[in-house]
Amino acid sequence: MARWLLKSEPTSYSWDDLVRDGGTEWDGVRNPTARINLRAMKTGDEAFFYRSVQEPAIVGIARITREAQPDAKDPNWVSVRVEPVRELTPVSLKSIKSEPKLAAMELLRQSRLSVAPVREEEWELIIAMANA
Repeated sequence: MARWLLKSEPTSYSWDDLVRDGGTEWDGVRNPTARINLRAMKTGDEAFFYRSVQEPAIVGIARITREAQPDAKDPNWVSVRVEPVRELTPVSLKSIKSEPKLAAMELLRQSRLSVAPVREEEWELIIAMANA
């Protein structure tokens, strides 16, 4: 199983929206690298839900429930289906940046990338930070 990070601005679509809806089509991504990442996602993969802009933090875990298909709004792009798994105690961007073991995390290396892979050791460390 691969691990991912999905970014969303809370004014566009929040963790609470995902929980309320029970799932959503993760569409509207318009970055070539993010599109490659969406295409690589498999059913059952998990992703951190990252709240960007206002109080940036990882706030939950979502599961990929359908692999990439053409985006209904523009078939040159793709979308996946995601559902909430569980809320996390927020792990702020500040605390992620202050952890040396996360220095290579794509969230920090390519900060504008909206869909990024997460290494297993990064996943485990973020989960530990959320549970601390």
